[in-house]
Amino acid sequence: MSSFPARARYVVIGAGIHGLSTAWHLATALGPAADVVVLDKTGVGAGASGIACGVVRNNYFQPAMRRLMAHSVDLWEAHADALSYHPVGYLQISPDAMRDDVAAIHAEQQAIAYPSTFVDGAQAAREYLRRLFPDWRAQGVTSVLHEQRGGYANNRASVDALARQATAAGASICSGVAVTGFSGSADGVSGVETDQGRIDCEQVVLAVGPWVRDLWSWLDLPKSVAIAGPGGARVQRPMWRFMALQEGTLKVDPALFTGPDGRLPPVVHVDSDAPLHDGAGALVTDRMWGIYFKPDFHFGGVQGGAMPLDVEQPAERVAIDPYGPASPDFTVGEDFGRLWTAGLSHCMARFEGVEHLLSPEPSGGIGCFTPDSFPVFDTFRGNVTVIADSNHGYKMLGVGALVAEELLGRPQQLLEPFRFSRFAEGRLHPVSNSPFPWS
Repeated sequence: MSSFPARARYVVIGAGIHGLSTAWHLATALGPAADVVVLDKTGVGAGASGIACGVVRNNYFQPAMRRLMAHSVDLWEAHADALSYHPVGYLQISPDAMRDDVAAIHAEQQAIAYPSTFVDGAQAAREYLRRLFPDWRAQGVTSVLHEQRGGYANNRASVDALARQATAAGASICSGVAVTGFSGSADGVSGVETDQGRIDCEQVVLAVGPWVRDLWSWLDLPKSVAIAGPGGARVQRPMWRFMALQEGTLKVDPALFTGPDGRLPPVVHVDSDAPLHDGAGALVTDRMWGIYFKPDFHFGGVQGGAMPLDVEQPAERVAIDPYGPASPDFTVGEDFGRLWTAGLSHCMARFEGVEHLLSPEPSGGIGCFTPDSFPVFDTFRGNVTVIADSNHGYKMLGVGALVAEELLGRPQQLLEPFRFSRFAEGRLHPVSNSPFPWS
């Protein structure tokens, strides 16, 4: 979009949700003299942000995540029209094994004035869900947490809008520029090396999604981390691990999945320990499983996903070159389609017999996770801010606003629980009983 500069005060690497949000808020704060450049090897939304399912929620067992997401939901709501955001709400539907976790989430949402309704007990949950969806039939549901806020955004429309907001505020976006390394010392990066030359700079922001491992290594940051545990014991863990994310689109009229009044329903997330069978009656899984789904007129169908798959030996099996595509070996395939469509049918009669309508288009992708599956937002080598979202990214629109404040010298309490030092200090986030690692 913009010509390649020789110098910039702030260089933001990555034109996805975090990079664009940071550039937008930073340029807005700096005014007409903003000297903010965004670099991306391909272009706006070419990575994870451009294929995200777009769900925005506050359904977190971790208090720090819940507070951070409340801030992000505020921003989504404040710019709903511009960012193609649909504030339809969010349903967490759970079995008895998760009842206490979900009840705790509800209680703490009330403590931060985040509106939600907790429905407790199998009969009450079934009645509540059937008022929303008359054909609801899932077995084993004993609680429902209905967030009145939250919803989803159309991925491409929202990142394109963020790019317009950033450039209107004075930031420049340089597409087709591949970062190849960094110049400087351990005390600070003085320049960003690219395939089109060097950019001298004062501050760098890394917002590169699943490619963070590579740029992290170029900064000579640790490949593993010692995590403090009970009694002073320390466990060494790789800093990064990869998971294959599983999402897809059912090619039906999106209106198939609307409420009795024809309105868009809340985003539906179901975790279940009920045995799951496919349309032929064959067992899909007898372990805890989870799916989420929503009607999406932007995608022309019902879109959603399921639990991610661990990818072993990432250095050997995940062919991620810097900013390059993930290995096609991990394109989500038949296993996902069978589980997701069986899950849809398990929940609602309207989805019975739709397995053949799953879109064959590749979806999902590779996610890069930290040792505890939660983000790292911190500064390294003096002037490099790393936004490592651990695949929580798209919904966290507000992180860029907070990072911009910190770049301007104003520390943000909402980011404090996500510092790198938490591993060595043993300040890890609590873990729920959800089958999803990010919950």
